[in-house]
Amino acid sequence: MSKKSKEKKKKHEHSDVDVESQNESHLNSHQNESIDKKFYEEELEKLQIELVKLQSWVKEKGLRVVVLFEGRDAAGKGGVIKRITQTLNPRICRVVALGVPTEKEKTQWYFQRYVQQLPSAGEMVLFDRSWYNRAGVEYVMGFCTEDEYREFLRACPEFEKMLIRSGIILIKYWFSVSDEEQEKRFIDRINDKTKRWKISPMDLESRTKWVEYSKAKDTMFSHTDIKQSPWWVVNADDKRRARLNCISHLLSLIPYKDVEPDKIELPPRQKEKGYVRPPMNDQTFVPEKY
Repeated sequence: MSKKSKEKKKKHEHSDVDVESQNESHLNSHQNESIDKKFYEEELEKLQIELVKLQSWVKEKGLRVVVLFEGRDAAGKGGVIKRITQTLNPRICRVVALGVPTEKEKTQWYFQRYVQQLPSAGEMVLFDRSWYNRAGVEYVMGFCTEDEYREFLRACPEFEKMLIRSGIILIKYWFSVSDEEQEKRFIDRINDKTKRWKISPMDLESRTKWVEYSKAKDTMFSHTDIKQSPWWVVNADDKRRARLNCISHLLSLIPYKDVEPDKIELPPRQKEKGYVRPPMNDQTFVPEKY
């Protein structure tokens, strides 16, 4: 190998390791200040009203919507999902966050347990992590074989194309967070008793494998960032900005109209007509501590 070729190879290997850090620095360079809380709340309320309109449209037209939320640990995926579902009907828009596969599920086709969660007509399903576990945590932490990993990279684009051909609207988000911001959020979770449950041994170990996760993410994108179902990257160092940007973008991807609801008139309450309530002291009340 010539000296020039060796230098080119060395440069390429170095760029593979640093590519996510470089991308995150570029994304975050112009956003040093957080969005004002009042402005954020006003904009979020507007977007949530639009989400209700989208929900009505999905139900009326029988659409099937799947949204995947992936990214680094503590990148803010759960916070965005919470704001999306906050004002929606859980019978129409539901969240899927699958745990570790059972022994039985491990013997199944890899995508099988995710297929069972796909929406019926008039439903939206938000995956808080998804089948991309195989390309990330399972591969980096050694929970799948090399052959299983390579087969996933080959099969995943075809699987998603099949979903899209069936009429499913598939949207994929990757939440990008810098090393420094992730560390701040981990420390916050460790010190806050109400958030400590969010920290798992796997999260802590992932910090020691930051570069391996970066490489895995780059490989995943190179195989699955396809025209039919591209990855949309959300700069997530600023939680408020990330939530507004993601929700606004989601609304822009699904054409919808404001479905005018039927006029609602509250009917008069039924008269008792001789009905006698049982004594109040026959009931067991929650103690009024406050």
